[in-house]
Amino acid sequence: MMTREEAIVYCLTFKEVREDYPFKDTNWTLMRHKENKKAFACIYMREGHIWINVKCDPEWRDFWRGAYASVVPAYHMNKEHWNSIILDGSIKEEDIKRMIEESYALTQPKKKKIRGNIAIDE
Repeated sequence: MMTREEAIVYCLTFKEVREDYPFKDTNWTLMRHKENKKAFACIYMREGHIWINVKCDPEWRDFWRGAYASVVPAYHMNKEHWNSIILDGSIKEEDIKRMIEESYALTQPKKKKIRGNIAIDE
């Protein structure tokens, strides 16, 4: 079963990521993109387990919720776009990593295209 520390270390393997503790409650760790400062994973202890909130494509949201009882609508987040992963040992580690990776991709900075001397978001 993945631990809090292992989840943080895994998140730090992505490019241009930082670990952040923006709240007075140090239970909440946010994993953010350095460039746009968007969080792609919120890691915290709740009800005796580590939880990870991840952004997900609405097409996959219900798939993950149906595949695992420990993937639920996100605690304290928009439930249409975010899931909570409860690390209780019932979810395959490769699936946890896949959900974190998808969240990272969905929140990463938009790439800029240069046209002439003007930068345009893609």
